Amino acid sequence: MVACERPLLGLALACIGLLGSIISCALPTWRITRAFKDHEVLISIVEGLWKRCAISPTSEMQCMGYEYIPLPEDMKAARALIIIAIIIEVLGILLGVAGRNFMNFVPDERQRSKMALTSGIAFLIAGFFVLIPVSWTTNTINDHFHPTQSPYGPDHGVLKKMELGAALYIGWFTTVLLFLGGGLICSSFFRRNGTE
Repeated sequence: MVACERPLLGLALACIGLLGSIISCALPTWRITRAFKDHEVLISIVEGLWKRCAISPTSEMQCMGYEYIPLPEDMKAARALIIIAIIIEVLGILLGVAGRNFMNFVPDERQRSKMALTSGIAFLIAGFFVLIPVSWTTNTINDHFHPTQSPYGPDHGVLKKMELGAALYIGWFTTVLLFLGGGLICSSFFRRNGTE
């Protein structure tokens, strides 16, 4: 791969990663809890970072923001980390664009090179900020993956099962894109400095 194409590809992957982070943050499908009775779904609870929705068997959806119901601790942390990741990604893109050779924001070649390296490092850090909440939520769901049954009260005989939501899959994909983008940008910096 030509040396000038590598950071451009890394920047493009990171831009797609930013889009994935925004979609993952906005989707209300981080985790899905289904309630069963006699192999029939009674209700599905879909939780996201901003709202929780209840879906009836007839596909009627009612959503409620977390201002009315308490936000679980892991979702509070996930919300904060994803927002920080988005901010870091935007800064990384700005640094990456300013550090490109076809832009004359910075006339000094060494400064542009350092800006590009900082951009790659920002994408790697943002990748970790996306990876942590996605992994944490996945672990929480895996701990509650097997159906549990309430032995008492009106919920007797009702099985509850937690599942991964679409936003987590998008988060994993986003993490890979950010690591690839940041790695390509950083590797082009070290390759360029190694040849000088």
